[in-house]
Amino acid sequence: MSAIRRAATATALACSALALLPAAQAQQVYRIVGPDGKVTFSDQAPSNAAAASGAQVNSTLHSGGGVETNALPYALRQVVSRYPVTLYSASECSPCASARALLMQRGVPFAERTVNTNEDIDALKRLAGEANLPFATIGTQQLKGFSDVEWKQYLDAAGYPAQSQLPANYRRAPATPLVAQVAKPAAAPASAAAPRDAAPAAARPAAPTRSNANPAGIIF
Repeated sequence: MSAIRRAATATALACSALALLPAAQAQQVYRIVGPDGKVTFSDQAPSNAAAASGAQVNSTLHSGGGVETNALPYALRQVVSRYPVTLYSASECSPCASARALLMQRGVPFAERTVNTNEDIDALKRLAGEANLPFATIGTQQLKGFSDVEWKQYLDAAGYPAQSQLPANYRRAPATPLVAQVAKPAAAPASAAAPRDAAPAAARPAAPTRSNANPAGIIF
């Protein structure tokens, strides 16, 4: 694919992504444990009334974002804002290490969430529909398992440069647990029902179409 065609593809992708920005920029989901022990997930922070009824917000599920963009070149900053990349990995996972190495070698700014506890696994199932790793999101697209060819195709379609353009002083934020523990509120009488808020459904990739400029048929 020529440089002109890649540029045209990136421009077309940017235009088609405007309607999807709210979904791509979701930041966190709250894990709520009700008085009866029932666990629910919501993208809305629980109200004071819910907390008073005995609901416990004992963790925050990070679902994306976390990339510092101020120091990035303008063009790369625009790609990151439209199609942020998040890698979900685990220790002792060779494919995860390969996926991380590809992103770093290519100079892709990305957030990394680790999946090591049972709570992390449950949260990953809600995000991805399964617990297999590595898992990654590029904008609204989901990549399950690692394939060097496939991941490069998606990065190309999103407009990420083939060679690193990161400044020499760029430092990637350290990986953080998918479910980060926070302080539990004081217990209250277990009389009210648990909040009914449910986690938002994970964004699903659009049906692909093919073109000469984007032979993989990837649409964001």
